[in-house]
Amino acid sequence: MRRELYEDEHEALRASFAAFLAREVVPHHGAWEQAGIVPRAVFAQAARHGFVAMAVPEEHGGAGVDDFRFNAVLGEEAQRAGVASFGLGLTLHNDICLPYLLAYADADQRARWLRGVATGELITAIAMTEPGAGSDLASIGTRARREGDEYVVSGAKTFITNGLNADLVIVAARTDRASRHRGLTLLVLERGMERFARGPGLDKLGQHAQDTAELFFDDVRVPVANRLGAEGDGFAQLMANLPQERLSIAVAAVAAADVALAWTIEHVRSRHAFGATIGALQHTRFACAEMRTEIDVARAFVDRCVRAHVAGELDAADAAKAKWWATELQGRVVDRCLQLHGGYGYMTESPIARAWVDARVTRIYGGTTEIMKEIVGRSLALDGAPAR
Repeated sequence: MRRELYEDEHEALRASFAAFLAREVVPHHGAWEQAGIVPRAVFAQAARHGFVAMAVPEEHGGAGVDDFRFNAVLGEEAQRAGVASFGLGLTLHNDICLPYLLAYADADQRARWLRGVATGELITAIAMTEPGAGSDLASIGTRARREGDEYVVSGAKTFITNGLNADLVIVAARTDRASRHRGLTLLVLERGMERFARGPGLDKLGQHAQDTAELFFDDVRVPVANRLGAEGDGFAQLMANLPQERLSIAVAAVAAADVALAWTIEHVRSRHAFGATIGALQHTRFACAEMRTEIDVARAFVDRCVRAHVAGELDAADAAKAKWWATELQGRVVDRCLQLHGGYGYMTESPIARAWVDARVTRIYGGTTEIMKEIVGRSLALDGAPAR
């Protein structure tokens, strides 16, 4: 049943992207998981079909369509196809990195970068997390020291999605040690800059085809012309864009739970053909009824958040609610579905097994569940202070 959130053009994109995934991604995804990376050429392939950086203005080679519902369709379909690793790389490029370039890049930067971003020739990443600074962005220690027309960047980042493939990395760096919040600045580091190094792809629990990596900056000289916005505005810029990042994760999480349940229902039906006790069927029926209800309730809230975001009305607290609730639901549902698959779910080639390992990190990246609850809690102003 089509959801009220989407219109005909969104469903047309859904059908086109589903066909692209079936043809160009699904047959190869297992090999990419073994390799630990999605080939760069796939981003360009996706761009030729209109699935990359849709919000880039037409004068820079994009479609000029700034409607997050198109992004949401791509996130949902990647989960439905069982290719979460590929989907994460694409949604990071579209949903998370591109908004910084659209909002803060000056005319020269837009001319230099946006066309390549739209064609998939320039893959993007954002580098916030550090070995000693995760959810607390104000504790970022990577430094950027101004020397004339350059910044000298030193430090390290870790768990960076698209870390190996990325040509443009938006780096949050500290330009003022005296100020925790006004001391951060966003700089774009480009592939090939001297003394900018990447570690090997990290060996993760799940999301195996996603090239997550460590980045190292050993006094990298970055032109001031690569700064996004004003010096010291980095923390505010991050705060402004994190709600869309968290909403993107929530959309994918609900879709992941939904497809896990669909796989499980199909599995139960096929096993029932070989016989099952009435008691076992009733237990399974109740379990599936509970999951179906929880998913539908979560989807209603997330869809409401998408509508609010498209209207420019989504606040940080609602984005945090959507992110933590949807990802925790994803974890519960996928785990329960794995249980209902029995031994079949334990097989590494099983889609439910891949979904189970892929799901765990969603409660961590984009802000942990605990941080999301802190954001929601602050919005309640329980201590009498004004809501934040």
